[in-house]
Amino acid sequence: MPSRILIADDNQPNRELLEAYLAEIDCDVETAVDGQDTLAKVKSIQPDLVLLDVMMPKLSGFEVCQKMKADPVTRKIMILMVTALNESGDIERAVKAGTDDFLSKPVNKIELVKRVQNMLRLKDVTDELERLRRYIEGMEDGDSPPKN
Repeated sequence: MPSRILIADDNQPNRELLEAYLAEIDCDVETAVDGQDTLAKVKSIQPDLVLLDVMMPKLSGFEVCQKMKADPVTRKIMILMVTALNESGDIERAVKAGTDDFLSKPVNKIELVKRVQNMLRLKDVTDELERLRRYIEGMEDGDSPPKN
């Protein structure tokens, strides 16, 4: 099953460029046009990764990130902030909001693709560890797996 990626950016050319860059990755891509649209789509499609612009109408990327990381349903979704802001204060604010990674515009295609691949791989490993943790807890609770 391909990974699901949500591109959140109010600028259509930026969304189209990021979509084109991700074409070589086996993934389903959705887009969102502002902060509120992003949160609604995160809830409905449960993406594996959100490419999140900081400067958006209705809610900024910082606010979206904080809300996602505060919600138990969405807190484990990976967030890569993609922004023209590149002052150290902006990076610090993104980290405090809970972003998993940070990429400055203009985006380099190779760097974006590599970071997205790495973040999706990390998510797969994290998901597998969670499945194993639940399995072990089930065994400890006496729900042992069937014997052959």
